[in-house]
Amino acid sequence: MPVTLFGIPNCDRCRNARKWLEQQSVAYTFHDLRRDGVDLRMLQRWSAQLPWTDLLNNRSRTWRELPPAARQDIDEQRALQLMLEHPTLLRRPLFETRDKVSVGFDASRKREILDQIK
Repeated sequence: MPVTLFGIPNCDRCRNARKWLEQQSVAYTFHDLRRDGVDLRMLQRWSAQLPWTDLLNNRSRTWRELPPAARQDIDEQRALQLMLEHPTLLRRPLFETRDKVSVGFDASRKREILDQIK
């Protein structure tokens, strides 16, 4: 099953995820959020599976650099719009298989990813 890893090249977690996928001999496509961006359909597909609060990285540099007014009163619609405008607001790494999306990279996520691609 194809795996797409969404992230940015200089993110340590994304680099670790890529290295791990290669060590597991998992074929994957890397989608550079800065270079390739995201579209509204992607964000809607992901937010149908995960709460938007799990997708939004409110600890990122991009988030901190937003004007305070842009960070207040965030709801799903506003969060998706911000992530569309600033793809690096997405929590990384984000993994997508044919029917599942997951965010983050820890031991439980590794097992989940392997289960999805078998």
